[in-house]
Parts: sequence; structure tokens; C-alpha cells
Amino acid sequence: MISLKGLYETHLTVSNLHRSIDFYRDVVGLELAHTIPERNVAFFWIAGRETSMLGLWSIHSSPLRSRLHIAFQTSLEQLLEASEYLRSKTIIPRDGAGSEIEEPIVFPWMPAASVYFDDPDGHSLEYIALLPDQPRTDIPGTLTFSEWKQLTADHS
Repeated sequence: MISLKGLYETHLTVSNLHRSIDFYRDVVGLELAHTIPERNVAFFWIAGRETSMLGLWSIHSSPLRSRLHIAFQTSLEQLLEASEYLRSKTIIPRDGAGSEIEEPIVFPWMPAASVYFDDPDGHSLEYIALLPDQPRTDIPGTLTFSEWKQLTADHS
């Protein structure tokens, strides 16, 4: 068995490479690593150079569409600012089911807090922060971050 250290790169197809470069650089905050114009591709560093990479490949006017998902790990402090930040960029923060949210949601079984949003091509993106609390597999579904904090305060 080969021991893995993590996921190094992943790729998405996009309909407008220049628009997506602007979005992933200026909204998501990724560092543009390299472009290959003749192949209509751009690569971004995630969490710093040589840590992990996202490739964006232009499909031009192809009728093929896929909705894919990528989660970007961040700190809890940053995650708590994510909804307001996304709204400042005219992007709607959502839960995993697509409903608009005011604050992060929590997956008790992990536990982790998340804010979902869409890129210009409709791909599902997520900011996620692992929480220091004990997993709660007895709680189905998700909670708001406020509900989670109340629950964990009640169990202290």
C-alpha cells in the first residue's frame, strides 16, 4: 500500500477562463501559479506554493456541464467572516443543500463548520474549518454555528 500525504491537485472545467481566473484569484484568494494560453488552462496554488493546486480548463462553448465540489480548509476565525465577505462580493453564502444562510453550518459528526458558495460556472465551493469539539454522531443533519456553540456550552 502506498502511504498518501494528501490531495495535491484537482481540476475543474470552466466556460470562461478569464472570468474564472478573476474569480479564483480575486474572490477565493488563490495565487495564480501558471497559465498555458494555447491549452486554455490556468493553475492556482492552494494554501501556498507547492502545497496543493487547482487547475481550471476552459471548455469554451461546449454544452457539457458538470457541477463539481471543492472544499477549501480555513481557520474558524476566517470561516466566521466568510458569509459577510461573500456577500460583499455579491455571492450568496449557502448550506450544503443550497439554502441561503446567515452563519456557518456545522456537521456534528466531524465536527466541522462550513459555508458553501458557487463559482461563476455553478461549481460548489466550500470554506471549511474543523472544530476542536468532540464528534456528535447522535445528532443527524446539520446545525447552525450558534446552535452548535450552545450545544457544546450545555455539555461543558
